[in-house]
Amino acid sequence: MFREMLRSRDQLPEEECRRILKQELRGVLAVQGDDGYPYAMPLNHYYEEEDGRIYFHSGPVGHKVDAIRRCARACFCVYDRGFRREGEWALNIRSVIVFGRIEVVEDRDRVYEIARRLSRKFTDDEAYIEREVRTYGPTTLMFCLVPEHMTGKLVHEE
Repeated sequence: MFREMLRSRDQLPEEECRRILKQELRGVLAVQGDDGYPYAMPLNHYYEEEDGRIYFHSGPVGHKVDAIRRCARACFCVYDRGFRREGEWALNIRSVIVFGRIEVVEDRDRVYEIARRLSRKFTDDEAYIEREVRTYGPTTLMFCLVPEHMTGKLVHEE
């Protein structure tokens, strides 16, 4: 169902893909938008190592929410800041693409817990995090991408 990577020598091991998903702050979620057009948006995310799912928060309405409710299939791409090898000008970037289906997280306690974990990627100010959860938690939607296929690649920009 999913294609094999053409340049398999550049493929990243699964453990490195998981590390990138965990460490990087943002990625781009692509869904099927209005009238069949792709709709891709940058989002922050939380990767849960225990269940392998990727979590996103959202407001209760909007293009993204409508698209996800209409079609659960999506892909999410994350890439690192890259690095340069000694003496080279070209950037080397590690990227991960995850294909899967998006589910709504219904359990409100789980929504709040994932929101806290996601927030801790950006700040260690627990008072701020709790204030945000109290203020926005009741109207926050939480989605999770359940992976069906994942690949990672090292791209040499030359």
